[in-house]
Amino acid sequence: MLEVLRKLGLPSVSASTQGPSIDNIISMVHWLMLVLFVGWGIFFIYTLLRFRESKNPKADYGGIKNHYSSYAEAGVALIEIALLFGFAFPIWASRINDVPQGPDTVQIRVIGQQFAWNIHYPGDDGVFGKTDVNLVNEQDNPIGIDRSDDFAKDDIWTINQLHIPVNTPVNILLSTKDVIHNFKLPELRVSQDAISGMQIPVWFEATMTSEEFLEQSVGTGREGKGFQIACAQLCGLGHSKMVGYMTVHDDEGYSNWLEEQKEYLLEEDEDDWGDDEW
Repeated sequence: MLEVLRKLGLPSVSASTQGPSIDNIISMVHWLMLVLFVGWGIFFIYTLLRFRESKNPKADYGGIKNHYSSYAEAGVALIEIALLFGFAFPIWASRINDVPQGPDTVQIRVIGQQFAWNIHYPGDDGVFGKTDVNLVNEQDNPIGIDRSDDFAKDDIWTINQLHIPVNTPVNILLSTKDVIHNFKLPELRVSQDAISGMQIPVWFEATMTSEEFLEQSVGTGREGKGFQIACAQLCGLGHSKMVGYMTVHDDEGYSNWLEEQKEYLLEEDEDDWGDDEW
C-alpha cells in the first residue's frame, strides 16, 4: 500500500526517525478509506437494484427491519477510534512532549517571511543572541541580530539554507515575521504552521545524509534534487517561490560547515573594524 501511495504523491524516501510511523498511519487510513469506498459503493448499488420501482411499485413506509447498517457504522467508528487513540495520539504526543534538549541537540531558529526562510544558529556558546526589529536589514541582517550582545557575536544566519547533522536530534524554533507560513520537509514528514506572535518548537532527526538521499532517489521524481524546504501554506503572490534547501551532513561535514561560517564572521568583523578605522 505504501508503494501505491508513493506513486500517488507520498515521497518515495522516508528520511527521519518519525517517518515510518507517520507513513504507517497514512497507509492504514487509506486502506480504511478504500474499504469504505468499496463497501458503501456496493451497498448503494444494491439499494438501487433491490428497491427499484419495478420491484417495489408501492412504497414501504415501515423502513428497514434489521440493524446491519448500524452495526457497520459502529464498526467503522471503532476502527477510527483505534486509529486515533492507538496511532495518531501517540505520534502527536511524541511530537509535543518529547522535544529534545541538552548538549547533543542542535538548536536552530527558523523565521519565515514573504518569501524566504531565515535560519539562525546560536554559535559555539549555544545561546541565541539578542535580536532587535530596528536592526533588521533585508540584505545584511534579515532577522536583526544585535552584534553588540555578547551572546550574539558568534551567531550564524543564512537565507533558505538549512544545514544539520545526520542522526542528531534537531530542535527548530519556528516563527514568522509576517503572515502564516508552513515549514514543510516532505521527506522527513515534518509540517508545522509558523504563526505570527508565536515561537513553536518542531523537532526531528534525519536518518540519512543528503548524499545518501540522492543515491536512494535515483529513478524517482526527486532524482538529482536534494532535500527542500517548502511553504505549505498559501502566503501571498510569491508563495510558489518560497523554497529553501536543507543539507544533511555527516558529523565531519557539519563541523566543517560550522568552521566555514566562523571564518566568514571573522572576515565580517575585520571589515567592520577596517571601516571604523578609516
